[in-house]
Amino acid sequence: MAVRQGRYTLNLPSRPSIIGNAAVVGKTEGEGPLKAEFDHIYTDDTLGEISFEKAESTLQREAVIRALDKAGKTPAEVDFILAGDLLNQCIGTSFGLRELNIPFLGMYGACSTMSLSLGLASVLVDTKAADVAVASTSSHFCSAERQFRQPLEYGGQRPPTAQRTATAAGASVVAAATPEKPCVEAVTFGRIVDLGVKDANNMGAAMAPAAAQTIADFLTDTGSTPQDYDLILTGDLGLVGTKLLKELLQKDHGVDLGDRHADCGLLLYDLEAQDVHAGGSGCGCAGSVFNSYILRRVTAGELKRVVLVATGALMSQTSSLQGESIPSIAHAVLVSAPQNIL
Repeated sequence: MAVRQGRYTLNLPSRPSIIGNAAVVGKTEGEGPLKAEFDHIYTDDTLGEISFEKAESTLQREAVIRALDKAGKTPAEVDFILAGDLLNQCIGTSFGLRELNIPFLGMYGACSTMSLSLGLASVLVDTKAADVAVASTSSHFCSAERQFRQPLEYGGQRPPTAQRTATAAGASVVAAATPEKPCVEAVTFGRIVDLGVKDANNMGAAMAPAAAQTIADFLTDTGSTPQDYDLILTGDLGLVGTKLLKELLQKDHGVDLGDRHADCGLLLYDLEAQDVHAGGSGCGCAGSVFNSYILRRVTAGELKRVVLVATGALMSQTSSLQGESIPSIAHAVLVSAPQNIL
């Protein structure tokens, strides 16, 4: 059963396993450097639906169904599904998953939702409150732009600090420890951090402080250093946020990430060949990269210990119009290679 380690971290002694995972993406994401890693690439960002919001629902449902199929599980065998997205009232998730008839725990961690849902699903399995739990999330470039900035038809210019919200979804199926599958060792649920950033076109700067705080908390609680892990993977800080993260960790916590850091927002796209400005963002950014490229390397033992630190900006259209700053959050999940490899 979960044991508190330090102040903010939960160690999971039973080592719940990720027994199935899937990632599906849109056209632009499928043209990036990870195109061979995804379970499915849609060539039309509407996915045949009449709205981008409906397309996002289809995207997440597809990721969940594919992950369950790879896990050899049916929806009837799942005790809980923990999921969310960026849209108001998480309609991308609730409308997409309603037909699966699984007990639903709606999550809102903004772009941190993959690590939030995966962390909570793992705790539920570790404490035996669930035998099988699914963690999933999604985002869509067009639905996010319409909600948080300007509809694409407006044709507004995006500054260099802006990131592209990924049209993507990812899902993980968590169950009791299985020797040949990756396992979750520990979870650190983050604290809200707000350094006063108000620019909705600079998500990297808004989220980097939370990533720095959660990484520092995790390392302190576990008595470890970045060199103890093969990879510390942030969710979607992009170029601006990644630079700021390293500066904040060094300045405020004396932590040097060295060569152990990567960011999903920089892995998903080719910044030289694709017009994505400062990189990728959105729930589906970490969700798709983690549930494809990263987990495949963990399963093969190429990466033995990975800390997923997805980051989220806790804002809304209303708060931005009221002149509020953008608080941020980050959650860390330590994932290890299969026990039969270690």
